[in-house]
Amino acid sequence: MIATEGPAAARIVVTVAAAWETALWLGAEQPPVYAAIVPLVALRGDPMTALATSLQRVLGVVAGVFVGIAVLNFLHPSTAAIILVLAVGLATGMVLRAGGSMNVQVPASSLLVFASTSPDAYALHRLWETGAGAAVTILLAPLLWPPDPRRTLAALAADSRTRLIQALTSTTTALGTDPGTARDNLASVTSHIEAIHSHAVRAREAERAMRFNPLRRRNRETVTGLARVIATADQLTAHLATLAREVSEFTGRDDLDPVLPEARRYLPGLAASTAKAITDTLHETTPQQAQTAARANLAAYARADRRPAATALRRPFKQILDDLEQHFSL
Repeated sequence: MIATEGPAAARIVVTVAAAWETALWLGAEQPPVYAAIVPLVALRGDPMTALATSLQRVLGVVAGVFVGIAVLNFLHPSTAAIILVLAVGLATGMVLRAGGSMNVQVPASSLLVFASTSPDAYALHRLWETGAGAAVTILLAPLLWPPDPRRTLAALAADSRTRLIQALTSTTTALGTDPGTARDNLASVTSHIEAIHSHAVRAREAERAMRFNPLRRRNRETVTGLARVIATADQLTAHLATLAREVSEFTGRDDLDPVLPEARRYLPGLAASTAKAITDTLHETTPQQAQTAARANLAAYARADRRPAATALRRPFKQILDDLEQHFSL
């Protein structure tokens, strides 16, 4: 926890100090607290997040200050004025959304205007200090301890490949055992799929972060390739989920007893060759030999058993191989 949050805290401290000094240099007559608040709020993730949060905060402050000043020009501070400023501030915050949700900075800034004995002076200080803090945050966010998407995505890509193969192998092994084992395997495969989904989200975030990360610009092509690998792994999870569900439903059914012996005969080889195709393709190496072997195993199983249940078991393997072939051809 400390190893992860320590550098982030240090980045915030440095950025706050820079924003504070910048505001003083620009002529702040009072402690420029508003400039220092922006990095505390904005520096919670990658540089793109910091940029978006800083801009949303500036927009919220500007809109909130104008709402507060406008209401005070017509009403004295009172319960009715508070209700009006909150209503208008919240409505404005619904338009100037922050990360998809209401921008509560608007009504908050509107209320703070009421707390000042000199609303006009408060508005001026709040606006320019917040702007200075946002500018410093946007400038320094990509430069202070920039994330290394290449290293992060390489680890996520390797973990995604491992989880795909584990899910494929365990599902093949679970076929024809007992319903409890098959259900446990389905739960395990679901857990692998959720992890890969999470990796895909992080990969997209890392790609976006590269746009605002000048110190890592030379790695942009590598990061794009790794993100594409993880996206393909995420695409394959749908077929693994289907296979795990089919195995769970088929296991323990007496009417499928004639199908299971052929499945247990052919699926281990098919799973092994498909796993090799996954590894070679997502390693960005030449996968033609593994693809050929997997499709040969798939065809042999199709010739041996054309019953609907066998077809249902083969279909996820064919879809996996089709997606891998598409990934390699692009």
